[in-house]
Amino acid sequence: QVQLAESGGGSVQAGGSLRLSCAASGTTFSVFSTNGMGWFRQTPGKEREFVAHITWIGVSTAYADSVKGRFTISRDNPKRTVYLQMNNLKPEDTAVYYCAAGRRGGVTIADMDYWGKGTLVTVSS
Repeated sequence: QVQLAESGGGSVQAGGSLRLSCAASGTTFSVFSTNGMGWFRQTPGKEREFVAHITWIGVSTAYADSVKGRFTISRDNPKRTVYLQMNNLKPEDTAVYYCAAGRRGGVTIADMDYWGKGTLVTVSS
């Protein structure tokens, strides 16, 4: 089993920055049996959507078009932690952000096996 814990959410004005962290815990084998970790977000009344993903090995990253150029995902393997640096935040980025990990690869919700509880990001105009 893998447990994921997000942190770093909060309130910020448009144009500001936040950095989210997601720490993975569990056995080393279980954590690195996952392909990598990703970030998703959800607002009330909307479906959860993909934001970014990074693999544990190599330098493979993926981003939603809506965040390209503003968000950067990175990882610290020894700490088993993934980060999401969010710059130039917009009110439409307001959401609960979830980190997730999947064993099979892929970046869709269906590819994820483990989920954190989420952290709220609020961007005011």
